[in-house]
Amino acid sequence: MREIWSSFGLWMLLLMLEAVSPAKIHGNPANDLVALVNANRTATKLPHLRTSAGLGCMALQYISDCIGIGIGCAGDNTVACQPPEAHITEVYAANCGVELPTVDVITGRLLGCHRQRSDAEAALEAVLSGSGNSTAARAVIRGKEHTQVGAGFDRAHRRGPFFWCLLFSSGSANSTFLLEAAGKGVHQSHGCFSVPDNTSFSLSCSSAAAAAVPLLFFILLLLPVLQVYY
Repeated sequence: MREIWSSFGLWMLLLMLEAVSPAKIHGNPANDLVALVNANRTATKLPHLRTSAGLGCMALQYISDCIGIGIGCAGDNTVACQPPEAHITEVYAANCGVELPTVDVITGRLLGCHRQRSDAEAALEAVLSGSGNSTAARAVIRGKEHTQVGAGFDRAHRRGPFFWCLLFSSGSANSTFLLEAAGKGVHQSHGCFSVPDNTSFSLSCSSAAAAAVPLLFFILLLLPVLQVYY
């Protein structure tokens, strides 16, 4: 019986590890994307961009829109998806609970993907080092008109590919893309979006992934007890 429970516990552990994205367990890859963007700008002596949770949530909606219509990940890690500008400022903002009077100009957007890797660095570098669109991607990231940035990160299904999106704006970080409900916005059911370091809500990945992590630890704690009991 002990061997049965040991095998059962191992099976449950593997199942949990498969069900939860590594990006969601180890941190927020959307915040990592913002950090990489600012590192790229700093290297070229450009101003640091403020992180906007409102823009980040809208970037996640951008990804969801593209995934929803079946857009795939191309061989050069690009995504051929161009939703109308009105969707960004009207549909995505509303879905995120962004206060509509605070919606400002979008000065740049960048979308990419990665088939195997889930970390933000690999995803972004894959586009920046590509042969066809790397120059255009760098130009977007290094735009002098940008003052703030938001990032979204998600995957189409359990085994990928991983998609990411960056939205840039020239608006004031203190008065644009503000979230309703005491800054929390509308709950997002899947994926991750960037939030400032000093925000009151640090969890911006899906609640399903967040709930799975404590469950994983519960299984690990329970397994030795079951082995002893049986």
